[in-house]
Amino acid sequence: MNISLDLYRLFYVVAKEGSISRAANILFISQPAITLQIKKLESELGVSLFTRTKHGVVLTEEGNVLFEYIKSAMDNIINGENALSNLRNLDSGIIRIGASTTVSKHVVMPYLEKFHEMYPKIEIQIVNSLTTNLLKELRNGNLDILFLNLPMDENKDLKNIPITDVHDIFVGNKKYFDLTKGKITLKELSNYPLLFQKMPSNTRAYLNNYLKSNNTDLKPQLEVVSYNLIMDLVSAGFGIGYATKEFIKSELEKKELYEIKVEPSIPKRYIGIATIDKKTPNYSVKKLIEMITRK
Repeated sequence: MNISLDLYRLFYVVAKEGSISRAANILFISQPAITLQIKKLESELGVSLFTRTKHGVVLTEEGNVLFEYIKSAMDNIINGENALSNLRNLDSGIIRIGASTTVSKHVVMPYLEKFHEMYPKIEIQIVNSLTTNLLKELRNGNLDILFLNLPMDENKDLKNIPITDVHDIFVGNKKYFDLTKGKITLKELSNYPLLFQKMPSNTRAYLNNYLKSNNTDLKPQLEVVSYNLIMDLVSAGFGIGYATKEFIKSELEKKELYEIKVEPSIPKRYIGIATIDKKTPNYSVKKLIEMITRK
């Protein structure tokens, strides 16, 4: 049996209203056309569905049985349409975001504050971890969008969009700033204790590529996972660290940290967003991306 869903929809409205005339007004179909379609459905099913009365129509016993099933199906369809409407109006939805703690604080939060102000009913979840771990979660479908340092390797299955440029620098406290007079060559850096993030940090990978391109190999005295811990150690005088200038703006202004200019200078890089290339993001994620990338 291959009966059109439109016939069942028409049956549902007539049964719900108990009137062909009211159903005609709701469906924008003439009464004779509705009567014809009901007869067609009855013919295909081989049963009588309605009994006419002077007040309208009432369901037969067979019609009542069918209505209980059709009502459940139509209610699910209507609920589905309403849910999609809510998503399109951003009255509901969820966005699962992955980012490092540092990127969350300095890059993600300003966007999320604005987005939450505009769409307060959207649930936002943030997962902080190493980029390598977050990439696995993104590819496994557990995250919708990832904020990360660019460029990155092994991203053929991802769509990467740069959103802001950042500048990496070497920093020290006042002691190391005075020792270097605020300027140093790459090779001279090896004379000082160095503090770097551990691999597989994208920031560390970018530093390694920069050093390699300048035929330099620097051995850090201390390697830690946490970017913030490195900044605390540098501020305490443990050595010279590698930092992102935009992320320590306050510390530089307060003179808790000092930029130590290095020759040759470090090329700028980018913070961007990544999604799975061939997967269409849900409507909430799409609106967030549109807001972030709007010029």
